[in-house]
Amino acid sequence: MIGPKLLLRLDLQYFNGEKTEKPTPQKLQDARKKGQVAKSPDLSPAFVLVAVFGVLMIFGSSMYDSFLRIMRESLTTYTTWQVTQDNLSVITMQILREAAKIVGPILGIVLVIGLAVNYMQVGVLFTTEPLMMKLEKLNPIQGAKRIFALRSLVELLKSLLKISAGILVAYMVLWDVKEEVVRLSLTSLESVLSFAAMEAVKVGLYVGVLLIILGAFDFFYQKYEHTKNLRMSKQDIKDEYKKSEGDPLIKSKIKERQRQMAMRRMMQEVPKADVIITNPTHFAVAIQYEAGTMTAPTVIAKGQDYVALKIKEIAKKNGVITMENKPLARALFSQVEIGQQIPEDMFKAVAEVLAYVYKLQGKVK
Repeated sequence: MIGPKLLLRLDLQYFNGEKTEKPTPQKLQDARKKGQVAKSPDLSPAFVLVAVFGVLMIFGSSMYDSFLRIMRESLTTYTTWQVTQDNLSVITMQILREAAKIVGPILGIVLVIGLAVNYMQVGVLFTTEPLMMKLEKLNPIQGAKRIFALRSLVELLKSLLKISAGILVAYMVLWDVKEEVVRLSLTSLESVLSFAAMEAVKVGLYVGVLLIILGAFDFFYQKYEHTKNLRMSKQDIKDEYKKSEGDPLIKSKIKERQRQMAMRRMMQEVPKADVIITNPTHFAVAIQYEAGTMTAPTVIAKGQDYVALKIKEIAKKNGVITMENKPLARALFSQVEIGQQIPEDMFKAVAEVLAYVYKLQGKVK
């Protein structure tokens, strides 16, 4: 007769290392130190594009006036000056001052927006890890795998989508003004330049807003991909926990060392005791009472078996009286910790012991 089959439920992750668990905070922190963060490279340029064209829309006329001043001074005034070191210095400073009025607002807004968008995505992060030389990146086989990987295909599709969307937006903007474009040949050059500038700003703003929307979707995709790449197996989580908590053998040695130090400190207190109450062989409890500083007798040391024997040996060497009281010794050992005062229900029994000890020592009559 065949006995019943024994069915065992086994988690195969422990054997194949399948990474299905979310990354732990420690894993995310380690990846961040290496520069591995969820970040969309499209968001910052998109916001910068919108900001730049916004600046052009607001300050475009003043920038245009500054450009005209540079051209006017260059063609009418500077050409009449003699070529000397002082004149060249003056010309250079005036041109730089006017040029700063043109490019200064743009450079400033690009710097501020770029830093702000990156801060919103990853916060404050400075690391040189991505700049370090890694020989595995020179492996042509691995390089080919990266080129034909799914991630590369996704990035290609994203680029094609952005280009197509930009072309579509530009086409729609120009299609709306197609009749005005036809009539440009009948207008002045200034009107043509003004019209072209306005439409270029409009295209830039629309394309920038569209790229911001696509960049937001890309950011959430990058976040998902980042979390997916950092997934851990259950064994990884166990190993990380062991690493963070420390090696069990080392931890046990540390605890053993701590116990030994606590034991030495406790034994150093035994000579200060007024009496040692014993079982007499299994338990030993050291009691101390100082009327001026203590409100009640205090347990300063206690031990069982071998530790009790050591307490009694030290007490004997230092002339501390040892008294046998089995019920009291057991009660004190089990209910009172080292450094604690004895509870009220034991006051009478301990007081009787101390009174007897003090009588033996001649402290009371």
